[in-house]
Amino acid sequence: MEEFADFRAPLYEVKANLFKGLAHPVRIRVLELLSAAPEVSVTELLAATGLEASHLSQHLAVLRRYHLVKGERRALQMFYTLAYPQVAELLSVARLLLKDMLHTTRAQLESSEATAPASAAAGSTR
Repeated sequence: MEEFADFRAPLYEVKANLFKGLAHPVRIRVLELLSAAPEVSVTELLAATGLEASHLSQHLAVLRRYHLVKGERRALQMFYTLAYPQVAELLSVARLLLKDMLHTTRAQLESSEATAPASAAAGSTR
């Protein structure tokens, strides 16, 4: 894989390339489906994502290129698994981070809404 082949690249560049592999909602969805089961067939992925086969194939190719998934052909069917269990952990951490960010944003909005009427009332008495 070109993105990981240059071991002289700084670690931050290698990390950025990893996140390029994650940078599409469909790929995140596929990784979440793979996180929930030991392996998932392409047929199951098609049903769960609602994608056309060619589109799913392109996303799976990106995930393979970035070493996030592994595929295995059995007879006429392809099965996919996460290449590393840490991918599931990364998705879980992202979910927790987003939950915390949402909670913080909600608290800030509630705080600003609570102080807004008092500020408006103070301004109208002048």
